[in-house]
Amino acid sequence: MNIKSTVELNNGVKMPWLGLGVFRAAEGGEVEKAIAVALKAGYRSIDTAAVYENEKGVGDAIVKSEIPRKEIFLTSKIWNPEQGYQSTFKAFNRSLEKLQTNYLDLYLIHWPKRERSAETWKAMEELYESGKIRAIGVSNFLEHHLNELLASCKIVPAVNQIEFHPELVQPQLLNYCKLKNIQVEAWRPIMKGAVNSIELLQKLAKKYNKTAVQIVLRWDIQKGVVTIPKSVTPQRIISNADIFDFSLTNDEIAAIDRLDKNRRLGGHPDFITF
Repeated sequence: MNIKSTVELNNGVKMPWLGLGVFRAAEGGEVEKAIAVALKAGYRSIDTAAVYENEKGVGDAIVKSEIPRKEIFLTSKIWNPEQGYQSTFKAFNRSLEKLQTNYLDLYLIHWPKRERSAETWKAMEELYESGKIRAIGVSNFLEHHLNELLASCKIVPAVNQIEFHPELVQPQLLNYCKLKNIQVEAWRPIMKGAVNSIELLQKLAKKYNKTAVQIVLRWDIQKGVVTIPKSVTPQRIISNADIFDFSLTNDEIAAIDRLDKNRRLGGHPDFITF
């Protein structure tokens, strides 16, 4: 396994286990530099969203890299006010224009909005069937949101991107997604750096001559969870990818699981008002 290793989604599309998240990376120089460093280090997956307001910078960085577009797994997301059947097509086309591409590898519903998400999904299914998206999925969907969507959809989501870290493991949701063959992807996997202060992770880091961040990212992958740590710091971007030369034991994975506090650092999917 290495930085370019992939997992096969439920439609046969291959997605890298490790990617670069660009949440709040500033449009222009900051996000472009982060992506340039990541691509040079071997990353081939970039995760952005309309609401991040940096899709143009992401597109510029990919074009400047001269790496063939087909070698990069590019994800974006539709923002909540843009959800709905007709508005989804407009939002998607805006994202394509900013990203300077004619297709996306993965397009996600950013947050569940009940009936509006069902309408959004119908539009996304059409975009998928037209070949403009290689895989479609959701973000921040809990079991009941997925149940509602699955009751009316033609295409099962390929991915569910959720807040996932040692203090928010959500084992029931992980098991549900595994049962439905929906790939789980972690956002905020390193808890905005807070994993560095967790004693167990410090001990494991010392044992393996790694950082606490690297321990957590390795834990993600060994639990079958795609991970997209965000950073704009070159050294950290490179360090975050140095997780393929060691393995945690089953007991160590279980010990990290027990750190779970059901603690969210972001919003709860049932109480999102934006």
